[in-house]
Amino acid sequence: MSDETSPFGALRGQLLDAAETFANSPAGVSGILSEMVDDVDRALREELEIFPVCHHSPASALAMVRRLREKQPKVIYLELCEDLQPLLTELRNCRLPVAVQAFATDLDGFPKDWAPLSVVAPITEASAEYQAIAYALDTPGVELVLVDRSTDHVYQWAPEQRPVAKGEAGLHGDAVGVELGDLRPRFAELEEHLLRHGKVRHWSEWWDQYVEQPLAGADYDTYRQVMVMIGSLFRRLRPEDDDRTAVDEERERYMWTRMREHQAATGADPADCLYVCGAFHAASRVEQFGVRSTAPYEISPRTGTTWLYGLIPSSHSAIEAQFGLAPGSVSIAAATWTKALTRGGLKPFRLAGQKGAPQRPAKLPVPAPAGEVADRLSGFLSRPPALDALDEAELLGWCVDIVRLARRNGYLASTADAIAVYETSILLAGLRNRARPTPYDFQDAAVTCIEKDTVPGRRDVRHLCEILLGGDRVGEVGYDAMPPLARDVLDRLAPLGLDLERRTIQRALIDLHAHPELAPCSDLLWKLRYLLPADAARPIMGERRLGERSIQESWDVAIGKYQRAVIELGYEGVTVEQVLEQRLRRAVRAPDATAAVALAAVEDALLFLGSRRVADELGARAVELLAAERTVDDAPEVLRRIRGLLAYYRTVEPELPAWCGAFVTTGYAHYCTLLPTAFVDDDTGVRQVAAMLGFLCTMESLALALGCERAQLELAVRQSHPESPAKVALMWAARHQLGLLSLAELRARCDELLANPLVVPAFPHYLIGFVHAMEPVPALSGFVVEVISKAFGRLPDPVLLPWLPKLIVALRDGAGELMPALVREAGRTFPGSLTAVDAWTPPWSASEPVPTLAAAMPTAGPASDLLLGHPAACDAVAELLGCAGEWRPRTAAPPGAQEVTALLTTHHHTATAVATLLT
Repeated sequence: MSDETSPFGALRGQLLDAAETFANSPAGVSGILSEMVDDVDRALREELEIFPVCHHSPASALAMVRRLREKQPKVIYLELCEDLQPLLTELRNCRLPVAVQAFATDLDGFPKDWAPLSVVAPITEASAEYQAIAYALDTPGVELVLVDRSTDHVYQWAPEQRPVAKGEAGLHGDAVGVELGDLRPRFAELEEHLLRHGKVRHWSEWWDQYVEQPLAGADYDTYRQVMVMIGSLFRRLRPEDDDRTAVDEERERYMWTRMREHQAATGADPADCLYVCGAFHAASRVEQFGVRSTAPYEISPRTGTTWLYGLIPSSHSAIEAQFGLAPGSVSIAAATWTKALTRGGLKPFRLAGQKGAPQRPAKLPVPAPAGEVADRLSGFLSRPPALDALDEAELLGWCVDIVRLARRNGYLASTADAIAVYETSILLAGLRNRARPTPYDFQDAAVTCIEKDTVPGRRDVRHLCEILLGGDRVGEVGYDAMPPLARDVLDRLAPLGLDLERRTIQRALIDLHAHPELAPCSDLLWKLRYLLPADAARPIMGERRLGERSIQESWDVAIGKYQRAVIELGYEGVTVEQVLEQRLRRAVRAPDATAAVALAAVEDALLFLGSRRVADELGARAVELLAAERTVDDAPEVLRRIRGLLAYYRTVEPELPAWCGAFVTTGYAHYCTLLPTAFVDDDTGVRQVAAMLGFLCTMESLALALGCERAQLELAVRQSHPESPAKVALMWAARHQLGLLSLAELRARCDELLANPLVVPAFPHYLIGFVHAMEPVPALSGFVVEVISKAFGRLPDPVLLPWLPKLIVALRDGAGELMPALVREAGRTFPGSLTAVDAWTPPWSASEPVPTLAAAMPTAGPASDLLLGHPAACDAVAELLGCAGEWRPRTAAPPGAQEVTALLTTHHHTATAVATLLT
């Protein structure tokens, strides 16, 4: 269409003249401006009416309400994943905001490490998309058609790496968000320029000031032309090498193809249809644009991935975090929407059945005839926006309420602060060229006037302002819109008498002795404790272990707060028990599964499912994993769990399951094979070696009964040659257990260690080994107490005091779980009162010979003469060794001293040679 016939010819000329006058490079700027006008002209000339929107925009929602009442279309094409359409009718049973979700765990056609796949599309009441959905579903004769790519294509068109969400949010997790009409500029330089010259802090505030407020009361034609122009501007400024452009163009080809297919199949008149899409896509330049286009486009088939669909709760903060919006912007948009409805007297569309929805849909007026396209952009761009007058009542209400809310949260706020907030809000609005303070101005003023150097409570002033302006509204999925599993959970917990839809924490008291009918509720809570986040069902009193069950329990239940997690369990199975069984099987079949993980799964199956069949299947997998392991890192965990399981089965079963016997025999041979290597491997800790010996020694009787040979263990111990002190002590304990080293020999070796000054600094490490030896040889606990007591009794203070901290740290870090047993043994060994300590004799001292001192020193002989001649040297050696004593008078030589004198006299050459060597 030429400039003469186009309604935007005059606008194009004005923009080109402006580019020629003000731009440094008019050619580039004029090209962009001319293309923007062409995009607006093309979108408005399209036979199928295009309604451009921005996601969660009150201006878009208001324009949608007005247009739907005027046009009353028979078909609405909506930019949303086409396979999500069956979920939209379930919005009647929900309280917004909620998100429609597609979820997949069994992947076919995608890399396995992408699992699970999740796509969410949040919906709020203050959005044009919800208004279109509510109108279409509650108006007879109106058809709603979703035309965007399927959720399967979302990942098909993703890069080679798994796409990730824009932000972590508590309710959306790492789901990929589907953006409906996102108009955040992708050109960083443009965004920075707009924020700086607009005197705002973030994009949400700029959009509210320069787009939302001017368009909130604008007529439909003005709104439509401005939104297409903005979408075209951001499209033109996107870098050419941006990968997202190719994906967006694929989406546009997909949507136009789907719309033409629908019209060909149903014969719908384009004049009775409305295409709702993002303003970015309204300015599309693909060859498939328009219902009259004949450009071919082939839609690729979906993969074999099985997708599950449902509704999950959403919240304003989750939407902000996932789509990169400023904190509080969605809450402010909701407040702006509510106020605009009241001021304009509009009645929004709400789905029948929702809370607050009218009993009967409002009667629609007679549709208005379509008018000619006229240029509204020129007037909108040439005149300044109409500034709203100051609403003193609204601003005063905000200031009084924020002071009251601040005082409740610990701030020392007063009436003077309310006045200061009021005046500062007006001042900030004036500095930003606004006659009426916006919620953003009010937030900044409140932070400036009330915020102190510290936050006295959990909420700062900015958070309090968000609460005041609407708060972080959290949606709720109704009972009828939940999957069968979630409804089953609510039904089975109903006897507790709690309102499980509330988001607060509720206390459940269960007395199984007085009310045995509550036992199924207790069982379900323990299963949910395993499957859901920790705070969803948290036991305050009571526990569940193998062979034990509490008769009274107290629970903190927050099922309503974690409704999303409960709903997503429904994507995995029909009942909680089925999901639990599947997760246990996946855990033991995972690539990183170990024997300890499989034993834990067996224990969980017995605790929560009570299924012998599942436990035996998981136990058989534990045997396979143990035989395939090449390290012993999990040996302590394996020993602890298999001991507990064997004790449980011996209590409740007439005989052990077959997998238990296989696990013991396999573990006996496995650990015997790895024992010599583990003793000398520096990467294998003493705790792991002790656990291996604990398995071999404590399971020995059962292993021998099942056909193992003790020679395996004896050969493994004989082939072990450790070098580290802790492992040497462990090896001595193992030899003692096998009868290869008597207790007397073991005691003698420890005495030699204590008597050797070169070994004393390393003696704490020997003690660590002996303490760990209590795991495979519990009978050594008394000997360990004896060794520690001898060390404290014999070592002098200069040696013991530097050595003591090392011992304490080593015992705490290396054998913390064994210290209670050592303390109990010490309590049985030592006297129980201070008065009995003086008369107490250690039990191990009775077997030791007590050395007797000579009554007097011999009167003659070279030894006596040497000591008496150099008493200072003798005193220095005695002081070094910590031996207190005094010199005694010379007396007659005892009878035995004559042989010594005769020996030295006869062989005086030897004595002379020794003296020469020493000097």
